[in-house]
Amino acid sequence: CLAVDFSMQQVELEIEENLQRHRTAGFSHSKALVVRRGAPFRVSLPMKDSPFDPSADTLRLLFYLFKLGSRLYVTMPVTLPENSPSSRWAAFMDPKGLDVTNPSMYICAPSSASVGCYSFKVLAFAQDKLQFRASGKFILLCNPWCHADSVYIPFEDQREEYIQNDSSLLFMGTATNVVSRPWSMDQFEPGILEACLNLLNVSPQHQRNKRMDYLYRNNPVYISRVVSAMINCEDDRGVLKGNWSGDFSGGVHASTWTGSGDILRTWAQSGYRPVKYGQCWVFAAVMCTVMRVLGIPCRVVTNFNSAHDTNGNLVIEEFYSEMGKKLKSTKDSIWNFHVWVECWMTRRDLGSDADGWQALDPTPQHRSRGVFCCGPAPVKAIKERRIDLFYDIPFVYAEVNADVHTCVVSQGRVVSRSVDTERVGPLICTKSVGFPRLHNITGDYKNIKSKMQNANNVYCLQVYTATTKIEPKMKSLQSKQNTFVMLSKLAAILTLDKTPVAGAVIHITLKVINRQRVAKVMKVHVNAQIKEYNNSPAETFWENHSTIQLGPLEGRPLFVYRKAVVTEEVMCNYCNVLNYESNGSVNTLAAQNTHLKSFLPFDINENYIYLEKPSKNPDKNEMNSIREYSTWKKQNEHN
Repeated sequence: CLAVDFSMQQVELEIEENLQRHRTAGFSHSKALVVRRGAPFRVSLPMKDSPFDPSADTLRLLFYLFKLGSRLYVTMPVTLPENSPSSRWAAFMDPKGLDVTNPSMYICAPSSASVGCYSFKVLAFAQDKLQFRASGKFILLCNPWCHADSVYIPFEDQREEYIQNDSSLLFMGTATNVVSRPWSMDQFEPGILEACLNLLNVSPQHQRNKRMDYLYRNNPVYISRVVSAMINCEDDRGVLKGNWSGDFSGGVHASTWTGSGDILRTWAQSGYRPVKYGQCWVFAAVMCTVMRVLGIPCRVVTNFNSAHDTNGNLVIEEFYSEMGKKLKSTKDSIWNFHVWVECWMTRRDLGSDADGWQALDPTPQHRSRGVFCCGPAPVKAIKERRIDLFYDIPFVYAEVNADVHTCVVSQGRVVSRSVDTERVGPLICTKSVGFPRLHNITGDYKNIKSKMQNANNVYCLQVYTATTKIEPKMKSLQSKQNTFVMLSKLAAILTLDKTPVAGAVIHITLKVINRQRVAKVMKVHVNAQIKEYNNSPAETFWENHSTIQLGPLEGRPLFVYRKAVVTEEVMCNYCNVLNYESNGSVNTLAAQNTHLKSFLPFDINENYIYLEKPSKNPDKNEMNSIREYSTWKKQNEHN
């Protein structure tokens, strides 16, 4: 029988043992015990002055979500192991080897319990009279090792990569010139666990209704949407402020960051004021850290040539002048690359067909139900174009699979159009499990129509002609279902021959094909513009214009040489080519983007264009091109 002791004792949390059992040893710096739902953890009661008698005494537990005295609590008796169901809160004692002065019990939270901080009391009764009480605290996370948990992922190497790995690689650049960037996830650094839990507490959902927010935290779908919105600060007291303006006064450039820890600590220590500044890879990497901390498997994903469809028609419209210059006439855009995250979870709201990886995007570019967040969108549903399912599938589908409608504009009229179904999303990738290299996951998002043959991928356009009038504000094309039935007369293929090297000559091949049975005299315009990875091009920094003649059904390569030098990491060249007949009647377009990562010109005169095989009767422009090439070849013959 227990001796009366009404002072509140502290439960011995057996921290070292429990951290190892729950694979949370990285959080050993936390003041509270960190465990995962769906698995038992052991605590001991300091009862030296009142030994426990299992035949006469009883124990009861009260669990409070958030803090003692909270209105969200559950109470239960301590039972024997065989009477402890796994579907609800349970506490049990093993009578074998019981130490009556320091008895141990096992506590198990259900696999559907809410993520967060818990407090609990242990009450000991003798003949229904309270004789002893003790208290403790623990933090509960999701459990991808538990089969019954909705974030269970079946392979150990994936759990190690997507939960435990505190470093990763982010992929940037272009699909033909991929650059990896190391990133420190920092999920086990001091203060990061607390910052991630506080992120949930300062969210608008929690501020509006704390009780319902706590209850909904049992669902990773709900948690992921809250986190997606809280990484940016557009609607709340979020972590990061985005900046694509080029002016980073008052903060730091996004490329300065190398890990999530500094960002999350700065945000928490400032009283939850947004950290300046972030761009897509920073938003995604920080969200990946938060999700791994909360126990939800997460990885960072890069989509190259990522479409930003502003009007929801699954089409990107681009407009060019007659000289090949891209015009800023639409809000639609194609980013060199865009970065988001995927989280692994079951989708009980949609059915088992939607289980697995879910795309989520914390970069503030899309409002989902009025809030700047995106997802979770089942990757399987994106591939199957199930745009009727939750959440934001049409937007993500367009990012990886939109058609590109390209128009040439002359005096307010669309004089030529083309449709490219291959340009968007040619490469989608993430870090490989267990290895510091790229893992291609393009086939998870889309049915691959043609594989990249090598790093010098060539994109061909199906070319059509039209003379549609266009309003001065460049109204969008109506929809992707519009078709143009006139056969193409000319084709152009623009290829970056090899990966550029700083300070070296850039080699570009332009192949022009005459698909008609009559000879053609054409003007060739090559235009290059600087562009940020997510913006429309700026002013032209280099252009070249020449005239060539092609015989019936003849195809001929032209070679463009341009010396360049690396400057800022985010800058790229943007080359466009426009072909049209010399009589002034524009009849076809072949425009193509070639991204030359991190290159800008340093000598405006160092550009060359020549023909592989001169015409039988070359004109003046063609002769000048040949002379330019000869001069360049002599200057660089020893390179």
